[in-house]
Amino acid sequence: MLLNPSDIRNILIIKLRAIGDVVLSTPVLENLRSAFPESTIDFLVESNSHDVLSGNPYLSTILVFEPKRQNGIGLIRKVRGRNYDLVIDLFGNPRSALVTLASGARYRLGYRFGWRRLCYNIVVEPRGGEVHNVEFNLDALRRIGVPVIRSTPFFPLLQASENFADEFFSRSGLKSKPVIAFNPGGGWYTKRWRPQQFAKLGRLIVDRLGKRILVMWGPGELEDARQIASGIGQEAILAPPSSLSQFASLMKRCSMVVTNDSGPMHIAASVGIPIVAIFGPTRPEFQGPVGTTAVIVRNSELTCLGCNLTKCPIGNPCMEELTAERVYEAVASVMEKI
Repeated sequence: MLLNPSDIRNILIIKLRAIGDVVLSTPVLENLRSAFPESTIDFLVESNSHDVLSGNPYLSTILVFEPKRQNGIGLIRKVRGRNYDLVIDLFGNPRSALVTLASGARYRLGYRFGWRRLCYNIVVEPRGGEVHNVEFNLDALRRIGVPVIRSTPFFPLLQASENFADEFFSRSGLKSKPVIAFNPGGGWYTKRWRPQQFAKLGRLIVDRLGKRILVMWGPGELEDARQIASGIGQEAILAPPSSLSQFASLMKRCSMVVTNDSGPMHIAASVGIPIVAIFGPTRPEFQGPVGTTAVIVRNSELTCLGCNLTKCPIGNPCMEELTAERVYEAVASVMEKI
């Protein structure tokens, strides 16, 4: 089916679940806005990703789905009531596919995934495992002839969050010495370098580079962050409780970020912070940081890297056996460049 641009007044993009996946879908917004400057462009996400889009200048409205409080019928009614001309399903799971099908939109675009392809009348051939996730998302626009003018993710920095970060850095005495942020969190256990290893890395950085360490944390990560800060000593500071937007503003004030593969890694990249990114079961060529100076560290002796397993049958050696010294070498190489 061919799309007639003159038909398009209301557009909905759907990308549920993970924060990092939503960050990597943001280039779609800028390119759509360039192609349809007068159209309404809405975005449907789950509540934990709301801050990724809040304040985005290319977006009209954020629609929030809360799976624990809303059912699929209510979501369908919400979407159908907004009379979309074009729905782009970048997620492609059963729920998002059925919402797209029931939207009433004249044009329904999604990827050729099993039976879900039947929910769309414009189908995109998926290139997962072939191209970076940013390009995977942009393929949806290429399918309908929208020019791709920019492929860098975008995270809006809100003034209130900037003020929050300024106040914390001033109160904590962090403006007087360069700071390196640690982001030890991650959605899968198999993607998380261990707290004791982050602590050892922090001591190496303090002893050899004389930097202070800001230990970041999100929901469910406070105890690990405390363990890391305690293991480093007085040169480590625990970040305050923060929203995603505040988290981004705190990281932006640091010289660089050492991070697992995670949503905050992609947020850091999108606001231009140099990164040392630790990878194991995921593949940086498909899910790595985009748009900033980045060095990828992996336990390269292993042959099972990129397995995409959330549970490891052999003890997670990609994380357990990756040494602090090896990660420190990457940190030092990045510091030489900034």
